[in-house]
Amino acid sequence: MRALLLMLLFTATHAFADEPRFAPVVPGHAIDWPKDGGAHPPYRTEWWYATGWLETPDHRPLGFQITFFRSNTGQKAGASAFDPSQLVIAHAALSDPAYGRLVHDQNIARQGFGLAYAKEGNTDVKLDAWRMTRAADGSYTVSADASGFALHLTFTPTQPPMFQGENGYSRKGPSPEQASYYYSEPQLKVTGSVVRPSASGKANASVAVTGRAWLDHEWSSTLLSSDAAGWDWLGANLDDGSALMAFKVRARDGRAVWTHAALRDRDGRTRQFGPGDVDFTPERQWRSPRTNTVYPVAMSVRVGGMHWRLSPLIDDQELDSRDSTGALYWEGAVTLDGDGGKGRGYLELTGYAKTIEIEKR
Repeated sequence: MRALLLMLLFTATHAFADEPRFAPVVPGHAIDWPKDGGAHPPYRTEWWYATGWLETPDHRPLGFQITFFRSNTGQKAGASAFDPSQLVIAHAALSDPAYGRLVHDQNIARQGFGLAYAKEGNTDVKLDAWRMTRAADGSYTVSADASGFALHLTFTPTQPPMFQGENGYSRKGPSPEQASYYYSEPQLKVTGSVVRPSASGKANASVAVTGRAWLDHEWSSTLLSSDAAGWDWLGANLDDGSALMAFKVRARDGRAVWTHAALRDRDGRTRQFGPGDVDFTPERQWRSPRTNTVYPVAMSVRVGGMHWRLSPLIDDQELDSRDSTGALYWEGAVTLDGDGGKGRGYLELTGYAKTIEIEKR
């Protein structure tokens, strides 16, 4: 859910003179796979979000994230190659314990001229030299030459897509319209190469990597509940082949506005957990030396009767996207250990730097 909501908040801060009409998210609408892997321009915002753990030939762990956003600006498309109706944003990040902190980059452009686009029908999103495409065999190719690092990766599915919520209709709040269409592809096999950050500022050589990734695709038109202050989100590949997604939308007083989780076992059976069955509890905090924001980087997560402890790969995984989506948040690689099994995943923490402001319509 993470980047989707960031984009909703971003577009909410850019008010329109005449409020445009976006396509609604409604229950009972099943995701059409793989056609729905492509873009959905009538909806307000959409994102393709991939995270994962990588390993170098000398067995050093790395975390990575790359996200492509599409946002409907509410303006009408013109007859030229420049399309003011769609905005494309991209984020990329690499967590390297040898470097000591997360490095990230971001880009933003209007759709057009073949330089920035999100195509319908299958996953094909591009922003300048950054691109994510899905091939006929279901594999993904990701390329991003960012500032100080680079990602050149291939994701190969090992499991079918995981449709979140009710066949892809995923509630995000107490009102039915506070929802998105949402599916995940967990347990993706990763091969490729990365260029790691250098403390000296010199360019590092490309290094081969392998690993496991998690890909989310989500689209919606509706903001969060007006009393939401932020959210905690987790996507994790467990060592036995299971997959866990969980989130908690927090109110300003810390209580849960909405929670949900889905756990798919290695045999493909999925259990859904609603409000009251999911909780995130802080165990250890870290203060950012750049923004002075305090994040609960070590958490315990309860899903039904199962518990996991989340521990960060490194503490400093703060991502500053104020030049694109306007958000400041923590998003990083974590390990999981508990009675539900062991695994690796990504945790996102928003609303800790500043309570999000939901603009009422």
